[in-house]
Formats: sequence, C-alpha cells, structure tokens
Amino acid sequence: MAGAGLGLDEVLRAAEDAAPVESVDVVARNLEERFSACEVSFWFVDLIGQEAVRLPRADGADEARGAAERTPLPGSVYDRVLRTQRLYQEPDGHRMVAPVTNRGDCIGVLELSVPYTDDTVREAVAQAAHALAYIVVTDRRFTDLYHWGRRTTSVSLAAEIQHQLLPSASCCEAAQFTLACGLAPADDIGGDTYDYALDQGTLHLSITDAMGHDTVSALLATLTVNALRGVRRTGRGILDQAYAAHQALVEHARGMATGQLLCVTLETGACALVNAGHPWPLRLRGGRVQELAVRICLPFGVPVPVAYEVQQLELRPGDRLILLTDGMTERDAAAVDLPAVLHDTRDEHPREAVRALIGAVHEACHGSLPDDATTMVLDWHGTSGPRHSDAGADIRRQCPPDQGVRDRGDG
Repeated sequence: MAGAGLGLDEVLRAAEDAAPVESVDVVARNLEERFSACEVSFWFVDLIGQEAVRLPRADGADEARGAAERTPLPGSVYDRVLRTQRLYQEPDGHRMVAPVTNRGDCIGVLELSVPYTDDTVREAVAQAAHALAYIVVTDRRFTDLYHWGRRTTSVSLAAEIQHQLLPSASCCEAAQFTLACGLAPADDIGGDTYDYALDQGTLHLSITDAMGHDTVSALLATLTVNALRGVRRTGRGILDQAYAAHQALVEHARGMATGQLLCVTLETGACALVNAGHPWPLRLRGGRVQELAVRICLPFGVPVPVAYEVQQLELRPGDRLILLTDGMTERDAAAVDLPAVLHDTRDEHPREAVRALIGAVHEACHGSLPDDATTMVLDWHGTSGPRHSDAGADIRRQCPPDQGVRDRGDG
C-alpha cells in the first residue's frame, strides 16, 4: 500500500509544528491518510483507573469537552490492552486498539478502524501509538487538556494539591528495575505522597504520610515533599533529605509526617534506607512475602531532638519490594490479606500488583476510604536482568528467602 511506511519522523515533526492541543489530531490524520483509517480515537485512563475517556478532536469533529464520551474500564477491551500491552485486533480485522504507553506508564489507548490489515499496518499502528505516548508526555506541559481528560470526578483543593505533588508518571521502567506506584485518596484526603527520581547511577524513592486530613495534611505533604526534592536535587543523600524534611515541618508547620526514603545503587542493588516512623516495607522473594523489620526513627516534624539512621538492604535479581502507607493496613483495610494479593500477582507487572492491592483495600473499605492508601512496587532485575518484570518472574521464583527475616503475619 502506498504510504505504508512507518513515517514516524513526519508524525513527530507535524506534532511539533501543531499546537499542543492538536497533537493527537496529527497522529489521527497521519493514520487516516496512510491507511484510510476512520474513527480514530485516543482514550485516556482516568485518575482512579476506573474509566476510559475519549479525548475530543481539536478540529471540532467531536463533541464539546464537557460531554466527552466515557466508558467503564474494568473488563473492557481497553483494559485488556493496557494489562497485556499488546495490540488488539477484532476477529473481522478492521478495528484495532493499541496501548499508548511511555516507559511502562499507561497513558491510554489508540483506537481505529481500517479497511484491511497486514503485518505492516499492525506494526505502523503500534508505532504510532508509541509515538503518541511521547507526544502526550511532551505536550501536557503546555495545556490543561490532558489533565482534564483524566478527571471523571470532582477534585477538591486538597486533592488538587496532592496530585500536583506526585510524579507525572506513576510507572518507570529501566534495565535494572520496574517501578509502579498508586495512591487512592481518602474521602477527605489523608496526606499521602510517593516520589521517585532516577539519575545515572541511583534510583531514589520516597513514600510519606502527613498527619491530619484535607488541606491541613496537603500543606504538610507539600512542605515534606519539596524539602526532600530540594535536597535530593543538590546531589545530597537520604540522611540529609530526612533532616531537611524534619526541619521544614518544625520551622513552617505544626504537624508531623512519617516517611520512608530509599536510595538504590543501580550497579549493585545495594539499598540505603531511612525510616521515619513509617510502616515496614515488604519483600517478595522466592515466592514468600516477608516483612522487613527495619529500625524506626521518629517522624518528621516531631518537636523534640531527632536522630535519623541510614540502614542497608540488599536487593537480589527477582526481588519485589513493596512500600506502603498505613492506609493499606489499618481499620477496614486490615481485613485485606496483603501477602496473598502479592503472591497472586507475583508474575504480573508491578502496575497490576498496585492495582490489585489498592483495589482490594478499596473493596474492604466498601468504596469509602477513611485514609489514603498508597503503595510503591519495585521489581529489581539487576544489571543483566530483563527490562520488564513479567520476564523476571522466573528469577523471582528461584530466589531463596533470607534467613532471619520475618514472614508477614508470623508475629
């Protein structure tokens, strides 16, 4: 077919020349021209992962922004594509749905119909969807359109503050690891945050929980996260970060926050950790979930002298490390068998483990969370390991557990 080449350079150039709100239209027009595609649509995944929202075309061909089409995500074709990260093609061969994903972060799906398909067309659609992910990641800095597309419920002031504290991507993949994060806000916001940053030789992780609810906790979380980031971005380590977070709360607020800070050396898997009054991490190794009984220091902001301590953990290829806030383990959430959920999802991508964990807590709380429920799931592949965690599942099953580390629930 004429024009069946991938044409990604033309797509990217055209997207750069277009206004940020028109970049999705550029991809749609490219597929329409090259393959006579029709009904080209981009569907966002909403903030809570329960609905897909179709982004209206900027050329006015679609409905107004306020009446965007929405459809339930669980059990849908879109959900299947996002879970498997594989292009779906209907039996008649005309309709296709491709994942729009950037470094493991599921942004949405690209859907279209074509007169006929072959391997060239399928490859072109998959590549166009991948290019679209990069385009959206770039252009969402300049417009609220892509933020609007993810909102299917009203957002309070506290929730707005909280969401802006989080990284723009909830998932990150690299040669040595795969990371996924998730936060389910309580009805009145509980002050949880997660954060990560990757530099040339180190992966930085943090998970925090500010005391209180609503805007009080959101403001405490703002001080905590930005103090941590400010020191981290000067190149200093987690001990300095911990003291900076503590000092920020002591000087500028009346409140406390728990936190867990980690620094993973990519070359060796050595992991430094500071625990400031936070729940213990879990580790899945050799098919067994273990609670890592690290030493706990005082929370950030406690109005007494504090002394934070750096501890060492070892990550082996195949390990899955899980960080949690207390909203995952207390009150109604305590009914969730976290080790069972982790065991059942051990061969899946970390983002599916995150979805399962938060979904189980949401169900146990009957859809109304009394506190934020936040988790980070890190799969460690090692320097020669596979990039994606599903390919590393065999390694995880082969790793024997450490002696002397307590199994979750053993007491």
